[in-house]
Amino acid sequence: MASLKRNRKTKIVATLGPASSTPEMVRSLFETGVDVFRLNFSHGVHGDHEKRVKIIRALEEQVKRPIGVFADLQGPKLRLGTFVKGAVDIDKGMRIILDSNPAPGDATRVFLPHPEILEALQIGSDVLLDDGKVHLRAMKKGRDFVETEVIAGKKLMDRKGVNLPNVLLKVSSLTEKDRVDLEAAIKMGVEWIALSFVQRPEDVLEARQIIGTRAKIIVKIEKPSAVESLQAIVGIADAVMLARGDLGVEIPAERVPSVQKHVVRVCRQAGKPVIIATQMLESMISCPRPTRAEASDVATAIYDGADAVMLSAETASGEYPLEAVSIMDKIAADVENDSLYRKIMDAEHPAPESTVSDSITAAASKVAATISAAAIVNYTTSGSTTLRTARERPSVTVLCLTESMAVARRLQLSYGVHPVHTEDVDNFSDMVDKACRLASEHGIAAKGRHLVITAGVPFGTPGSTNILRVATVG
Repeated sequence: MASLKRNRKTKIVATLGPASSTPEMVRSLFETGVDVFRLNFSHGVHGDHEKRVKIIRALEEQVKRPIGVFADLQGPKLRLGTFVKGAVDIDKGMRIILDSNPAPGDATRVFLPHPEILEALQIGSDVLLDDGKVHLRAMKKGRDFVETEVIAGKKLMDRKGVNLPNVLLKVSSLTEKDRVDLEAAIKMGVEWIALSFVQRPEDVLEARQIIGTRAKIIVKIEKPSAVESLQAIVGIADAVMLARGDLGVEIPAERVPSVQKHVVRVCRQAGKPVIIATQMLESMISCPRPTRAEASDVATAIYDGADAVMLSAETASGEYPLEAVSIMDKIAADVENDSLYRKIMDAEHPAPESTVSDSITAAASKVAATISAAAIVNYTTSGSTTLRTARERPSVTVLCLTESMAVARRLQLSYGVHPVHTEDVDNFSDMVDKACRLASEHGIAAKGRHLVITAGVPFGTPGSTNILRVATVG
C-alpha cells in the first residue's frame, strides 16, 4: 500500500482507449502514476466505456484505493459536409459558399449542416476549418448561405471541424447524443461529467438541472466566450479543464499561455480543481521520449499551480502509454522539488474567506509548514474542507479521511490529496488514533512525525470545520 503514495502533489489524468483497455494495462497505468481516468465519449460505444469502468472498479478493490473516473462528453462538434471527390484544392482569394444544401460540394460550395452558424455569421466574421489549417472570411450573406473568401489554406476535406472565433452561437452545449451519453455514464457510476464547448454560465446551469446531485461537473474552457465569462462559469462549476486544442484555434496562439495562467489563478482562488489538457506529450503517441518543448509545457502547467495535467491520445491510442505517464510523473516530481516552485505557490496564496472553516484550513497549512509536519489530515463529509485545504497548495500531503467513497474518488483530482475511504469517528480520541494509524499504514508519516488534524464538531456535519489539533505518530 505504501508504494502507492505519490511522490508529487500534482495529479495525472489519463484517457482510456484502444491502447489501454485491458485490466493489465489499466493497473500498470495506475501503478505508474495515474490518479484519475478519463472516458472520451466522442469515441467508442457505451459497452466499451462500461467495461473500462468495471475494470477500474475491480482494480480499486484490489489496491484498496479510491480511483477517480470522469466521462468527457463530445458536445456540439461543428463539421462541414462532404465533397463529391472527398476533398478539394483551394487557394487564397477563392470564393466558397457555405450553404444549407446537403448535396456533396465542390470547389465553389459545400454543405454546412448547422443553420445556427449561417444565422450567426456576419460580414467580416472568420471561419476556421480543420483545426485552423483553412481560414475563410464571410463576405456576403443570404437567407440560407454565406459566401466566404479563402484567406489561407490549400485543401478542404470531408467533415472537417469548424471553429468560429468571437461568434456566440445559439446552441446548447448538450446535444441529444450528449444527453444519452450523460445518462449512460452516470449509470456506469462515474463521479464527474465533463461538458464540452461551454459558451456561457447558462450552459452549466442547464447541465446542472439534468445531472442534479448524481455527479459533479467539469467545465471545459475551449471557447473565447467561456474565457470572457470565466469568473461566473468557475463560480458554478465543480472543476475546470483548460482544453487548449480548440481554444488555441479560436484565439491567437500567443494568448494561450497567459489564458492558462489566468484560468489556473481564478480556479485556485475559487478553490475548484483545474486540469491542463491537450497535446501535453503529443509526440509520445509514436515516440518513446517527449520533445524538450513538451517537457517544458508540462512543467509550466505545474509551475502555474494546476491541480492536474492530462494525457489524451498518448494513453488512449499511443504506442507508449506507460512511458508517457512515467515521464509526466517524473516532470511533476522534479518541478515540485524545485525551491522556486515552493516560492511561487506561497506567493500566490489566495486570502481565506471570513469563515471559521476557512481560517482553520489556512492556519493548518501554516502550522504544518512551521513544524515540518508529515501531513495535514482532514476529516470530511462532503469534501469541502479538503478542497479548501488543497486551495492553499500546502507543502505536505493532505490525508483526506471520508466515509463517502464518491467523495474520496472525486478528491483524487485535487492537488496534494491522498483520499482514504474509512468510517467516520465520533470522539476526539478516535480521531487522533485513526489519523495516526492511517498516516502510518499509507506510508505518509513515520513514527515520531507530527500531523496537523482538522475536523468539525459535531462530527459528521458538513462544512463545520472548527478544530485544529497537532498529533504525533506513535
